[in-house]
Amino acid sequence: MKFAELVQVVGDEPVFETGLLLAGNVSLADVQRQLSRWTAAGRLYQLRRGVYALAPPFQRIRPHPFTVANHLVHGSYVSCQSALAYYSLIPEYTPVTTSVTTARAGQWDTPLGSYAYRHIQVALLHSYRLIEVSSGQSAFVATPEKALLDLIYLRPGGDAPDYLRELRLQNLDRLNLDELDRLAERIGSPKLRRAVAHVQNLAHAEVTEYEAL
Repeated sequence: MKFAELVQVVGDEPVFETGLLLAGNVSLADVQRQLSRWTAAGRLYQLRRGVYALAPPFQRIRPHPFTVANHLVHGSYVSCQSALAYYSLIPEYTPVTTSVTTARAGQWDTPLGSYAYRHIQVALLHSYRLIEVSSGQSAFVATPEKALLDLIYLRPGGDAPDYLRELRLQNLDRLNLDELDRLAERIGSPKLRRAVAHVQNLAHAEVTEYEAL
């Protein structure tokens, strides 16, 4: 395969995997050697073994961090601070894209950014959805309520009122408080139930403050 042929095949893909190039009578070893050469030449970014993206100026689509995150670890979804920032529920920019997975925890540092993965139990892998994160790119992302509960669940002392205030939660009218309570009950964690009560107080305080303006 020539590089021009590769661009024709994957040019509209923000991220691609080796398996995409193995249709027909193709040698895996030959494909891997070619990918390694193109990576060394700066034409490709290798994000992890078997996962690549075209490098500028060949890159037609700038990969969205959430799309990259889903490709790096299959079966994961973006959550915690990254999802909360995406929904404008916290004001901070999050330089590391955080996801949750039932696989091992870890972090990948790539030419397209840093990606952290937190381990959760299989029973907690729910309440996420496929959303369009930029034109033509979709990713699995936690719902706002699950993103907040994932963060609290994974953080030691995450239910403490001081920690919840430190998050500087905002736009709490975008949270479905009934859904937040339902999820906490479904998970069955006393820690999450305590946290939900604090978040509900913060939400009511935000409404009161807004009405007083």
